[in-house]
Amino acid sequence: MENNPSLFAAAALEAPVDLALALALPASAGHFDELHGRTLDKAPPAVGQMQGQYQSQTSQPSQMLQLAGSAAAPAPAPGPGPTAGPAASLAPDWSRFFNFLGGDGFEDLNHRTANLQRQIRDNGVTYNVYADANGPQRPWSLDLFPLILSAQDWAQIAAGVHQRARLLEHIMADVYGPQQLLAQGLLPAALVQGHPGYLRAMHGVRPAGGTFLHIAAFDLARGPDGRWWVVSQRTQAPSGLGYLLENRLAISRLFPEAFRELKVQRLAASYKALVDGMKAASPARARGEESRIVLLTPGPYNETYFEHAYLARYLGLTLVEGSDLLVRDDKLYLKTLQGLEPVHGLLKRLDDEFLDPLELRSDSTLGVPGLLQAIRAGNVLVANAPGSAFLESSALLGFLPALSSHLLDEPLALPSLATWWCGEQAALQAVLPRLKECVIKGTYPESGIESVIGQTLSRRELDEWAGRLVRRNEDYTVQAYLPLSQTPTWQGQRIAPRSTMLRVFAVADGAGSWQVLPGGLARLAGPNDKIASMQQGGSSADVWAPGESGRGAPQATAPATAEPGTPPRSATPVRHKPPVTSRAAENLFWLGRYTERTENAIRMAQLTLQSLNGEDQSSQPLLAWLSELAVKNGLVMDSVPPATQSRRVFERSLIASLADTERAASVGYNLRALKGAASAVRERLSQEQWHVIMRTEADFSSRCSAFSGPDHPASQTLEYSSVEALAALESASGFLAAMTGAQTDRMSRDDGWRLLSTGRHIERLNTLASSLILGFETGAVFDEGGFGAILALFDSTITFHAQYQQQRDVSALLDLLVLDRDNPRSLGWVTQTLRGRLARLAENTAGAPQPAPDLTPTLPDPGSWLLRDLCNPTSGAQDSGPYAGLLAQLELCCSAAFELSDTLSRRYFSHVAPDEHSLGA
Repeated sequence: MENNPSLFAAAALEAPVDLALALALPASAGHFDELHGRTLDKAPPAVGQMQGQYQSQTSQPSQMLQLAGSAAAPAPAPGPGPTAGPAASLAPDWSRFFNFLGGDGFEDLNHRTANLQRQIRDNGVTYNVYADANGPQRPWSLDLFPLILSAQDWAQIAAGVHQRARLLEHIMADVYGPQQLLAQGLLPAALVQGHPGYLRAMHGVRPAGGTFLHIAAFDLARGPDGRWWVVSQRTQAPSGLGYLLENRLAISRLFPEAFRELKVQRLAASYKALVDGMKAASPARARGEESRIVLLTPGPYNETYFEHAYLARYLGLTLVEGSDLLVRDDKLYLKTLQGLEPVHGLLKRLDDEFLDPLELRSDSTLGVPGLLQAIRAGNVLVANAPGSAFLESSALLGFLPALSSHLLDEPLALPSLATWWCGEQAALQAVLPRLKECVIKGTYPESGIESVIGQTLSRRELDEWAGRLVRRNEDYTVQAYLPLSQTPTWQGQRIAPRSTMLRVFAVADGAGSWQVLPGGLARLAGPNDKIASMQQGGSSADVWAPGESGRGAPQATAPATAEPGTPPRSATPVRHKPPVTSRAAENLFWLGRYTERTENAIRMAQLTLQSLNGEDQSSQPLLAWLSELAVKNGLVMDSVPPATQSRRVFERSLIASLADTERAASVGYNLRALKGAASAVRERLSQEQWHVIMRTEADFSSRCSAFSGPDHPASQTLEYSSVEALAALESASGFLAAMTGAQTDRMSRDDGWRLLSTGRHIERLNTLASSLILGFETGAVFDEGGFGAILALFDSTITFHAQYQQQRDVSALLDLLVLDRDNPRSLGWVTQTLRGRLARLAENTAGAPQPAPDLTPTLPDPGSWLLRDLCNPTSGAQDSGPYAGLLAQLELCCSAAFELSDTLSRRYFSHVAPDEHSLGA
């Protein structure tokens, strides 16, 4: 993206604010302009006026109907009203922002945009869209400019959100308790007990700690009159807490001066308050025990999985899936390498209906059987408590003003958008004539009704919708249409307005106590869209809430001070060793195996292509060994003629299969499998490590894009260039070196890492042992070319020449590749390392309910290997030729690798013993 010199030529001469005014495009007619702090054109009637017209047209409204709108709440002080003509100045906070752009000012914005996009890509920030044609992994979209709220705006928003969080908590306590609101007619039963999100199994249950809601999110929009209105609320598993934190880290680094001078409030205190509040409310704390809180995710294919992994890492929580948990004796347990460990708190990131297949959706594989019973028993805290989905219905918004007066004895500080539930005849009749001015929504999620803006409908379509509302009135809710305010965004050469919605979060920091996270997540609509939706290709923006200080929320209590004269005491930090779940352990194990398998496949492919075009290309033993090796390791199909019969056909097939992820298990297939295993344990990997994994696959796929399989329609016109293939393999080899280096030196040496290392060495043991067997069977080890190729496969060429110079003696080869326990590519070193890893795993589970057996006897002992025994025939065996002892040990290594893999899977990745299976009715 290049800057236009004509636009920025005067940047050094003009004040930044003047240049911003010159570059800014006007907001759309009737929309509040955040940049200028006013509506530039005549706005449509305010939503409050529309609601007043609605009430005046209903002659005898029922009790429900009187509560249906938000006009019962006093309107806040009006903001800047609509003005005609162009704005002569920017809003004060935006003026300060542009004055602190930095030395390069507007000339540097495109460079900062490129840095922002690179940072998002490098950090692996994604928002997965299920139906996206570009694949499940889509980079998170973040605009360069933040949404800046004035101190007055934020004070009103924070007070209103805080009040609404308290109100929703009171509603939950009543609905799942005495249900007085239903009995007194303040809430229609159809919106509560008729809602699929109301869980009868939870009625009468008081959650652990006494708090139903720990996180509540509110979607706000600013109208043309400058007022903020609540459009919707989310309580089941509101998303955005992780993305807004990533947004803040990215944008604050790009505008450090503006961030500092505007004194933007910090976020960290609210996140800490959330976790501390959950720990304080958990049943373990009541017993004086340490609380274990975990974060429950649906898995890597969820649209917001990045956020789940990010939050778990930031909050210091273990990321778990439903399969990681089980319920026994009404208590929740986590499957770990140490056995079953109790769980006291669950921060869930999936909807209620998937939580428990025994009592909710029977087809759910995401939840935990028996979880609701554990909640009813008071043995686990769940945030939020199951059963809050009915609060998310848009129809409920219209009843909140009266509920606030009844439950809190307070008017709503932040009004809801005018809302009519069509389940009441008076509301239905009043809203039918004005559908053109409204938005039609579904009352219940199961209805599958998409929101429809009345302005986009023809007269005939409006009549059709009116008929649907009459026939299925309870299923529909109508809201007044609100033109969204438009915030400035940087579009390369201009400052362009985009419609925006603001999501603000409240978190519980104790029983009945709430904090409003200072800031939020702004969702931006596309240039021609009226709805701000990430699923529809929208973008996001950081939200800055300026305060009197740069700090976040104040501390609840002042720190205790020591008595005068008392020497300071050094506090001993409490180390919490995070558990390694069985699922994470299994994925780490396979991450290690696929890493080693990919590295071996790259080395084999390089060696094969080099040999087929090198000075030893006529060596039949070498070609036979390479052919057997390629087929055994999935580099070519077994139907391809071997290199001894058709060298060029074999070479073309090998190149064509390199990036194939469907028909061959070559490099591309293993890279994809490696990325899949890594994505399942992303919270345990550094951003740099994940970035290397992503880049490895992308780079290799891009470099191999010119290769084509024999069935490809363009194969007749493409050259199968071994030079280009070797260049792609060389690049992938460099990435793999970085990847294995990160696994070795940048991961904690816990039992999860030991299983990753064990997986790598099991794969190495099997591959090297079987390759050496094939070397003897094909005679390649006795061939000069084959001898060098085997050394190259073991990555030991330099070491061999340094130790044995130019010898071509098989005994020297075996001494280095089998016996030398200082060579990390020798079988002796691999088996010795494996035995050490297994012994440490057994040692670490010694105190577990089911201690792990010592698996070291499964492996051969390299200390008992002697060179003369390996080179001589097997004693006492008839017709055993030379090296029979070696071949027997190599076969033992291969079988031990398979047996060890199966044994580890049974021991560490499953917690069901033979006598623990249950039979269903």
